[in-house]
Amino acid sequence: MQKRKLGNSGLEVSALGLGCMRMSFGDKPADKQEMIDFLHKSVERGVTFFDTAEVYGPFTNEELVGEALEPFKGQVVIATKFGWKHGENGPHPTVGMDSRPEQIKRVVEASLKRLRVEVIDLFYQHRPDPNVPMEDVAGAVKDLIQQGKVKHFGLSESNAEQIRAAHAVQPVTALQSEYSIWWREIEENSVLSTCEELGIGLVPFSPLGRGYLTGKVDENTTFDKTDIRSRNPRFTQDAIKANRGVVELLERIAKQKNATPAQIALAWLLAQKPWIVPIPGSRKLERLDENNSAVNIQLTAEDLSEIKNAMSQIAVVGDRY
Repeated sequence: MQKRKLGNSGLEVSALGLGCMRMSFGDKPADKQEMIDFLHKSVERGVTFFDTAEVYGPFTNEELVGEALEPFKGQVVIATKFGWKHGENGPHPTVGMDSRPEQIKRVVEASLKRLRVEVIDLFYQHRPDPNVPMEDVAGAVKDLIQQGKVKHFGLSESNAEQIRAAHAVQPVTALQSEYSIWWREIEENSVLSTCEELGIGLVPFSPLGRGYLTGKVDENTTFDKTDIRSRNPRFTQDAIKANRGVVELLERIAKQKNATPAQIALAWLLAQKPWIVPIPGSRKLERLDENNSAVNIQLTAEDLSEIKNAMSQIAVVGDRY
């Protein structure tokens, strides 16, 4: 597996990370031991960058990742997140946001225990909190870095102004935001250019469009009620059918490269900037191996131009949430 550095931070990780959320949240339940074995095999295959959050479960995903990766302490980078208000059953987006400094410091202590580590490699604010200034959030994480409880500070889905405000207090190592061939808003709202200017790495989540860009979803596909796509506007039968042109484009390029649509979607992201590290989610070894092989696919300037021109003619249907 190739390595990449997240911006100017010096934090080096595998060129493709692994999103762990669906191993215990947002999909049909998976067998815990199978997921532990899967995570072990991911490390054996060269993956060193793993993404989780306290809200996934809640808590169970951090516990899973912590148990599975404990034997590889010091060899892997684990990213987790704070920022949701805690209700009776823990943090949940429906309860609201909470990035108050005192809450951040409570969350880090609990996450350290669940992850079975002495320091969190990358600690993201999961979403901006409109009630807490970014300077206060960055200041709280700066304190944790000085205390040796966190190594790197990250943001997720923040806008350019918020990124600048936080970065001025504590350098931001990475921004996690949705980015893929069919969702490119960060190119238009100055977020991508701000990351480049400030030397901040980009970690795209949903780089395969929640599975749509693999070409394995069609209008006859059904989703279990536990699957977050069952409530996603881009996964209605009409939207799936209307967006077929995106998959046909990927299939056309894939045929030329003896690859799969998923591999082309990931290779496209890797070709955008050398400090971009996508984190596709997976629970099956064959999908992991397929995704990882994308690092070996070279898209030419002509390939990238063809994709750009074709996508400019396609109007993607359906909101992403």
